[in-house]
Order: sequence, then C-alpha cells, then structure tokens
Amino acid sequence: MKNYYGLVASMPDVSPDDAKLNFTVADFKEDYWPQLSETDKKLVALFFLRYDHRNLLAWLAEGDGAAFDERAMFPREAWPEAMEKVKTGDEQGRVLPAYFYEFMAEYASLKEVQERLPEDVLLAAYYRYAGTFKNRFTADWFAFNRNVNNILIALTARKYGFNPAFYLVGDDVVTKALAVSGARDFGLGTELDYMDDVIRIHEMSDPVEKERKLDLLKWEWLEDRTFFCYFSVERLFAFLIKLDIIERWTHIDKERGGKVFRSLVEQLKNEVEIPQEFKK
Repeated sequence: MKNYYGLVASMPDVSPDDAKLNFTVADFKEDYWPQLSETDKKLVALFFLRYDHRNLLAWLAEGDGAAFDERAMFPREAWPEAMEKVKTGDEQGRVLPAYFYEFMAEYASLKEVQERLPEDVLLAAYYRYAGTFKNRFTADWFAFNRNVNNILIALTARKYGFNPAFYLVGDDVVTKALAVSGARDFGLGTELDYMDDVIRIHEMSDPVEKERKLDLLKWEWLEDRTFFCYFSVERLFAFLIKLDIIERWTHIDKERGGKVFRSLVEQLKNEVEIPQEFKK
C-alpha cells in the first residue's frame, strides 16, 4: 500500500476566511488526484461519485441545461452518451460504473411507480458498488453511513406510522431489524455503539442543529477510524469527507454555520502531527 508522506505533509492548513475555505474538494481533485496511484484513484473515486449522482439526477430531470457540479468524476457529455448506449443496448466502450447504466435504464419506470424515490434507488446501487472494494476503511464508512440513514428513516417511520421497509437500503441484519423491531433501539444498541446518539439527534427539533450533530458524529467516526492512518489513502479519503462537510457548512446559516465551520477547522488542523522530517 502506497504511503503519501510528501502529499500529506504538503497539505495546506484549512482555516476560516470569511466563512470560506482556502482549500476545497475541487482543489484536491485538481492538485492531488494526479499524485495518487491507479489503485488508490479507484478507491478515492468513490468519494467523488456522489457529485456524479447529483449531476445525473439533474440531467434526467432537466436535460442538457441542468446545473453541473464540476467536482464530479465524469463530464457533462457523459450522460447523453450513456443514455444512448442504454437505449441501443451497446455495451462497448462503457466508461461509467455499471450501476449508472442500470439506473438510467429503470429511471422511467421508477418515476411511474413512485414507490421509491429515484435518488434512493441510486444510493442503494452506490452502496452495493462501494461494497465491492476490498478496503476495510471504506467498507466500514459506507456501512456506517447506510446504517445512520436507515436508522433515521426507521425512526421517522415509527413517528408517523408508515412502513419503513420500502425506504430502507440493504438487506443485512441491521436493515432487517430496523424494518421489524419494536424496541426503542430496534434491538441494535449493543451492536451499534452510535445508536443512542442517532436517536437523540432524531429527537432534536432544530433542523440545522440536527444536521450539525450528524456531521459531528461522522467527524468523530472518521477521527476514530483514521487515528493511526497517518499517510495512507484512508487519511486522504477522510480528509476529503471533512472538506466536504466544511464546504457545506459555509453555505448553511452563516452565523451558526460559521461557528461549526471554525470548530471543525480547528479539529482538522490538530488532527495529525506530521513528523518533523516531513515538514517543509
């Protein structure tokens, strides 16, 4: 496994400047992506594919004039080209992960049936795709995110009296318990050490504060899982996630978002002590 001593050591400090980052996800993609090994690029691409999801859904809904997020892995023209291959059944020269083509093929029927939101179906396919990578950190990260999202869905379903089964993602033990258990913690309190935290977050009434707590829960998870990953691709992956969290908070409620932004930045700056020999 490649170690990125120079890359991590040269990462610029992120600090608040009028609630704006001086280093962004887009900067990482432009400056650091070329320095990754081909194997690690495939892994880190999992992070950037979320922006492709956003672009694809926008294009399917609005056409070529839809807004486009430049942080994505694939260019704007990828979508009409992919749709043409879906319509013709042409499997030659396909460059997107297979789940994109499968989703595009069923998109029209998803809108007609309306049992599940298209974005939820795409997310489920994304989790399955991420699960094919043999990296413990990313496997645990995506499982954690899926579990947190599913717990929130199950709690909302319990609150409003609807069946969560249609909306839960996955078919593992956790998902099955969330679909049928009547226990306060769905019988998962001993299996998921963050269950009580998610329940408390769900009970909060302020949506901004709820979002903040969820991000801090994810931040803490990342810190715990990368404590000894000083110069590995896992460190870079976690750094990207944290950058994305901070970027989102620069666009949420300037006063409250700014406070969280500054707090997260301080945590990020103090996260890893670079050995002296690698400092510039």
